[in-house]
Amino acid sequence: MNNKNYILNADDFGLSQSINRAIAEGYNNNILNSTSLCANGIAFDSAINEIMPECPNLCVGVHLNLIEGKALCNHEQIPDLTDKNNNFNNGYIQLLLKSQNKKVLEQIEIEFRAQIEKILQHFQPFHMDSHVHTHSIPKIFEITCKLAKEYNIPFVRTQFENPYITLILSKNLNMKYPVNLIKLCLLNTFTFINKKTVKQYDLKTNDYLTGVTYTGMMSSNTVEYGLEVLKNKNDITVETLIHPYPETHKEEYEIMSNENMKYKIENMGFKFTTYKELSRN
Repeated sequence: MNNKNYILNADDFGLSQSINRAIAEGYNNNILNSTSLCANGIAFDSAINEIMPECPNLCVGVHLNLIEGKALCNHEQIPDLTDKNNNFNNGYIQLLLKSQNKKVLEQIEIEFRAQIEKILQHFQPFHMDSHVHTHSIPKIFEITCKLAKEYNIPFVRTQFENPYITLILSKNLNMKYPVNLIKLCLLNTFTFINKKTVKQYDLKTNDYLTGVTYTGMMSSNTVEYGLEVLKNKNDITVETLIHPYPETHKEEYEIMSNENMKYKIENMGFKFTTYKELSRN
């Protein structure tokens, strides 16, 4: 059987009211059915109490966050992750370097537990990923899988993206593009390691991801080009991650109202689905 599953996932649910509203719009346009929720987001309560009741079939996962905003745990519990005001104060590279420190890993697990358990108070998630891909760091990924297994969350995102290029020169001739290529090489390398951890914990993951090469430049065209290179593969699950920021990522935001893009994706043989549906099937 040729199953080509496709998941369009909006990251950063709960980070702001405008992101929350954009996700609701994408859902009501019958294009977006999946999102990932930040437990420490300033608009978390709005996401739970306003958006989710409006979008009853929206599949909502856990968007683990060690980068932005305030931690759920206090500074004394996780001193290597936050400043004295309890704000996260590490970037991806800092976390990569600190991931060799057992004490830091213990603090990460404490904060991850707090974020997962806050979400579990409201619903059972079916997938887990992270803000700025911090869970891709292999030692942090192992913590993520350990907790996914413990809390019965069946899918954990991995980040292998087949390299591709659009025909839109402006998306390639800029400073973001070479930085994204470096990021792509790193994440693809980590994915080879992390998929072994997925198997070790008897979890599931996506086969491919799109949204790394053109981070910050995603549009309907980049989504389509990313899937073109995969359309002849069989029995795969592909996830596209987007950041629906109406103010700063306008093209990305407009993806969620593009019926023509959805038609093209389905015409390639992909079926729009969610991790919730896949876990039940």
